[in-house]
Amino acid sequence: MRQLHPSGSARFWGATSVQDAKVARFRTGDVVLFTGKNHVRGIGEVGLTFRNEAFANTMWEPDPIKGSWRNVYSLLSFRPTEIHYSEIWALPGFNHGDHFMGLRVLKEEQAQEILDGLGIDTVTEFERKLARDVAVASALAAGTTVIPVEAFNTPETTYTRSARAIRVGRAESLLVTEYKATLGGAEVQRLRTPAGLTDLHVTGAAGTEVIEAKSSAEHRYVRQALAQLLDYAPHSPQPADRLTALLPVRPRAAEVALLHRYGIDCVYRVAPHTFDRLAAPEEARKHMRAVWSADTAGQ
Repeated sequence: MRQLHPSGSARFWGATSVQDAKVARFRTGDVVLFTGKNHVRGIGEVGLTFRNEAFANTMWEPDPIKGSWRNVYSLLSFRPTEIHYSEIWALPGFNHGDHFMGLRVLKEEQAQEILDGLGIDTVTEFERKLARDVAVASALAAGTTVIPVEAFNTPETTYTRSARAIRVGRAESLLVTEYKATLGGAEVQRLRTPAGLTDLHVTGAAGTEVIEAKSSAEHRYVRQALAQLLDYAPHSPQPADRLTALLPVRPRAAEVALLHRYGIDCVYRVAPHTFDRLAAPEEARKHMRAVWSADTAGQ
């Protein structure tokens, strides 16, 4: 894989000399991680892919052994990062010590874990959601049938888009990393569930705890954490004793009350490496624990 070169209008080009079969699987909106020296150095979103030796030779000097870097792709967006491999190793589908040598195309499940685990939000997915919202609003206003979400596909004519950078949610990841370091001898992992990937799944002397982190203590973030925790909890291998929202600052009383109403604790950062817990009333937790552990998938 060759380094990227800017090519006007915030577009980037890359190329490989690997088998055509791998590059042929690239699609608009796919995410590419650029790795090296134990870190993810950059994250990009695939735009156009094609095979053209003459074009590649105008961009890159052919390799003396491998020849032209003829399998070419562009990036719709690119963001430099410094993410240590350990964040990926902590995900359920990856192994500690994997240094991601060469070009690797991940299977769908692993790819989704990367997107969820690193908090990656692509331009293509953003525009797909926007197109869906516009279509639903138009259908409702016109009194016509709403098209199912699965029918919305981003068109391939993606190069007239207004500029928008790929988003990488580092705040939540850093918050989780800092909090994880305070947990001592507890068994800490990330749990893959049918509902998604938990931020933390902790098993220790106090029992089993499912934790969801958010980058803000504002109401909509707290509400998202609440919904995700209730979605994850029934899938815990051991019945959850606690559900916890992890926040960067103390939320307002109304947000704490919302969590406590459903038996959910609030842990927030008060200083570097220091966190405080606002525990839910035991009566509320006891009442909700049966709901957390209820498996209604077969009903």
